[in-house]
Amino acid sequence: MKRTYALTSGVLSALLVGAIAGESIAQRRQNSQFAPYSEVGIGVGTSSYYGDLAGYRTAPKATFILLRWNAGLNYTRHFTPHVAARAGFTWARITGDDYTFNKGNNGNAVQYVRNLHFRNDLKEFALTGIYKFRPDGRNSNQRAQFSPYVFLGLALVAHSPEARTPVGYVDPNTPDQDSGRKWVKLQPLGTEGQGQPGYAKPYSLVTMAIPVGFGVRYKYNDDWTLAAEIGYRYTFSDYLDDAGGPYAAAGVLSGLSATMADRRLEQFAARKNKDREPQFTDYTTNDLNALTTTTRGAKGVLSDGYLLTQVQLIYTIPGKIKCPPIR
Repeated sequence: MKRTYALTSGVLSALLVGAIAGESIAQRRQNSQFAPYSEVGIGVGTSSYYGDLAGYRTAPKATFILLRWNAGLNYTRHFTPHVAARAGFTWARITGDDYTFNKGNNGNAVQYVRNLHFRNDLKEFALTGIYKFRPDGRNSNQRAQFSPYVFLGLALVAHSPEARTPVGYVDPNTPDQDSGRKWVKLQPLGTEGQGQPGYAKPYSLVTMAIPVGFGVRYKYNDDWTLAAEIGYRYTFSDYLDDAGGPYAAAGVLSGLSATMADRRLEQFAARKNKDREPQFTDYTTNDLNALTTTTRGAKGVLSDGYLLTQVQLIYTIPGKIKCPPIR
């Protein structure tokens, strides 16, 4: 995995640096008077998750069924009329829920019975290269009025999936209190046996991602720009949702770990607290694999990912600061 990170980082970095350098040379020849400029921006938008609880094969449904929020800050440096580089921090929440995704006549029996759910607050720091299809003029005041663009980069993502405890759950450490319906962090619980003898190490709470997407910029005036963009993040983790492999063998887990690892026999939907009957009985009667499968999360071709849409308000930093004369 480390080799994969290093190789991917090296290739993308080389591509971005090469693109910027090549474009810089070309633009110098065309317009040696272009003045590089900088911008700072803020953005808000929506977040969608793709993974074991909302598969890529049903991407349209996964995109819209459990939309959540994101907010971000960024700094952009425009090196040439076409090329810019951006550093940005984004806080995004994603969520997934077997019950919500599979209720109704067209649901997946195994996933409905599995009854897993999660939420995850992602902290993403990304470096991206931007190519603008319409070039700017000689300086920031002459930037294009309307310009579509594409971006590609690398990101470091910190995350920690959480889920709710069942109705009526009582923590042995506080037996006099009702501990049900509380959000708990899942990675320390080793819900697939992680950390136990014969099982894998606990998954990392930091992963790399590849941001790729497109957007449009609109120059409102000399100081302000509006932008709207959509970008997909392919991550190198299959555990944004805490599900990536088989159930642990019987007896391996105990206490809260065992409770949160296998939610199949619970009457109520783990996240929504809705009664799962009569659909639960229908599924388990017609699909015997729904209760006997050993698969908790699938090792597919693609790891977990997420999609961010964002509307941004961008301020152009003046190229020169005029100081009052000293008398």
